[in-house]
Amino acid sequence: MAKVGIVMGSDSDMPVMAKAADVLEELGISYEMRIISAHREPDVFFEYAKSAEEKGFKVIIAGAGMAAHLPGMCAAIFPMPVIGIPMHTTSLGGRDSLYSIVQMPSGIPVATVAINGGANAGLLAARILATSDEELLERLKKYSRGLKESVQEKDARLQETGYRNYGK
Repeated sequence: MAKVGIVMGSDSDMPVMAKAADVLEELGISYEMRIISAHREPDVFFEYAKSAEEKGFKVIIAGAGMAAHLPGMCAAIFPMPVIGIPMHTTSLGGRDSLYSIVQMPSGIPVATVAINGGANAGLLAARILATSDEELLERLKKYSRGLKESVQEKDARLQETGYRNYGK
């Protein structure tokens, strides 16, 4: 049973949303990914959001651009955490998406990550789930150690080669 729902309004959002899925897969978290337009197929969207708890979802990650209603509408219907990913847009660089998601009315919270922040959305979902899953918490700690080791390896290479030869 999927613990995380990943939903986007368009397949153009897939490269960003895939980063969330990649993190969840790396951490061994099951998910279901869907493309559903809140504006073009509201009946399908409402059924998705209404049935998410019954399906066993504990968190929904919703990505949206421009008017960015998908995360907020998920939060209005789904009683558990919703993480919004604002998508970069050509008209306003994603600021329109960011403001639409982060400025939710009182009582309808949406945790919001950076514009195109798919990986961090996956990590935030994992951290939420890890509050009641010790094994997942250990996998998250291992993931963080891996990030630290990666930076340390890069610094060691820089110290060894100097900045002019780094990466050559």
